[in-house]
Amino acid sequence: MDVNEFRKRGKEMIDTIADYYETLDQRPPKSTVNPGYLYKLVPHEAPEEPETFDAIKDDIESKIMPGMTHWQSGNFFGWYPSNSSFPGILGDMYSSMFNIVGFNWICSPAATELETVVMDWLAKLIGLDKRFLSIKEDGTEGIGGGVIQGSASEAQIVAMIAAREKMTALLLSRGVGAAEAEQLQSKFVAYISDQTHSATQKGAKIIGCKARVINSDLDFKLTKKALDAAVREDKAAGLVPFFVCGTFGTTNTAAIDELIGIAEVASAENMWFHVDAAYAGSALTCPEFRPLAEGIECADSFNFNPHKWMLTNFDCSALWVADSTHLVNALSIHREYLPRVKGDTAFVKDYRDWQLPLGRRFRALKLWFVMRMYGASGIRQHIRAHVSQAQWLEEQLLADGRFEIVTPVVFGLVVFRIKPQALGSNISTEMVNEANVELVKQIQEDNRVFLVGTKLKGCDVVRAAIGSAFGTKDNVERLLSVITELTSKIIPA
Repeated sequence: MDVNEFRKRGKEMIDTIADYYETLDQRPPKSTVNPGYLYKLVPHEAPEEPETFDAIKDDIESKIMPGMTHWQSGNFFGWYPSNSSFPGILGDMYSSMFNIVGFNWICSPAATELETVVMDWLAKLIGLDKRFLSIKEDGTEGIGGGVIQGSASEAQIVAMIAAREKMTALLLSRGVGAAEAEQLQSKFVAYISDQTHSATQKGAKIIGCKARVINSDLDFKLTKKALDAAVREDKAAGLVPFFVCGTFGTTNTAAIDELIGIAEVASAENMWFHVDAAYAGSALTCPEFRPLAEGIECADSFNFNPHKWMLTNFDCSALWVADSTHLVNALSIHREYLPRVKGDTAFVKDYRDWQLPLGRRFRALKLWFVMRMYGASGIRQHIRAHVSQAQWLEEQLLADGRFEIVTPVVFGLVVFRIKPQALGSNISTEMVNEANVELVKQIQEDNRVFLVGTKLKGCDVVRAAIGSAFGTKDNVERLLSVITELTSKIIPA
């Protein structure tokens, strides 16, 4: 493909993408293919001779499209959203055009410096404490700062590595020998609740520490009391508490942990306090939600995903640390072919020392496009519309009389179930669970909308996550219509 054909095909691709988004609601949101379908449709070896763009494009529609679940559909209410936007796509196109491997400043100064700038923009937009900024008000370098990771899982593992470095340095400062401090790392304990993202447990396996899962309370929150008790018990057993993850908007219910209390325990025990706000962090662009996040100003690290609910195409996970010293000390490995810039380093961050991989894409471009082309007002409007739609759905489900809301509707997630009373008298928990599992099954098989169920302390419930960048209230009305229609098939007249 030469530049002339690329110009032609590129324009065709823009039309194809635009057509896809214009007609997205006409497609069933969930793929219905069976496992192994694609292996039967494509050759089992790469082609020896070049194939045409038209042939590949035809295969996209006939072979790939049937196997796609359409996350951008307004009828997708399954897992938390994975927002796409046209500004995000355009920013990604520029990133693909440059195709850099930006492991340090010299690789492409604009890539490093734009990331530093937009991460400070974003920190200010969501109201983060000044400790998390890369550049102080006087224009000099701060010890904190932000970096774009690929996912919240990566961000949390990176934070755990920094936490291990911090605790090891503390032990050494207290006179523990280097060999003993290294041996003690296997006794380091990270704390999470039974509602925390699985990344902490995966991170514990990767870095060779322990993970303790603490039961959440009746509101599905990690509490100060439960954390403090677990820490005391582990210390008495000779273990070393070093890391705790508090969540602002859990996956199952969008619950908010007792962040202030967790921060107090973490401070008293010299533990690293990480806040995972992967989903709900986007809501902090709206000032009315910030009181809910009180306590994040005490965190050592904070993470949320603009690629979930803030209109930025995957992947773009924003991580901030209040003090990058431990992070850089843990992950910095120098090679002579990776020269460092001397002199003023305020804008010269070697982001390879802030992440697991060496190479990195120019992801700041799409975030820059989104923040500029929507503006803060447009981003807030996007968030508030979904929260309003979620509140409307809650009201309608309650008005129907057959449903109960399981957890408070704070953001765009509505967790509900068919209530026992709607099924009759003398109904067992098992029968209620079966009815709700059946409702999810029928909705998925119907495939006009897509959502998923989950289990909360033994109860099967239904989750509807509202957040599509291309969805409207009409889609939520369709969701309600499907829910009520199929519920009528489950509940006997």
